[in-house]
Amino acid sequence: MQEIQFHSIGEIQTIYDDLKNMPIQPAGAEGSIAHVKLDKQYAKGLQDLEAFTHIILIYHLHKVKSHQLQVVPFMDNQPHGIFATRSPKRPNPIGISTVRLLKIENNILTVEGADILNGTPLLDIKPFFTKFDNRKDAQSGWLDKNWKEEKRKMISDDRFVD
Repeated sequence: MQEIQFHSIGEIQTIYDDLKNMPIQPAGAEGSIAHVKLDKQYAKGLQDLEAFTHIILIYHLHKVKSHQLQVVPFMDNQPHGIFATRSPKRPNPIGISTVRLLKIENNILTVEGADILNGTPLLDIKPFFTKFDNRKDAQSGWLDKNWKEEKRKMISDDRFVD
């Protein structure tokens, strides 16, 4: 297999200092304000981003020390393959979150809805584009069968803590 290296381009600062009891998805972090501190050398790359209401943060799940190929996810009590879940215990611990962009000041982005651990290394930022990122005919497998609206604001327990 090919080895790939990434370098952090900044850090995500949130109110969540512990993996336990933090939101499991951005919908659960609604109203929670976070700051994305982009390294100053990348600040010019933020040009024109302020016109987007939402952005996609791509980050390294730096507290994950191992992976599992099957997990019992938060949204179910049955095991599923890791690639059919959003569990952090992945072979490559990469996370993504779509958050609301509130403002940009120099190299600091203020966002709402970050379900991310404080101090998480940022790998990339992408704009959310409704014409590409929404899928009207999408199906969500086992999640569709188990969905209950109250799960939208679920918080984590210690099942994925190393």
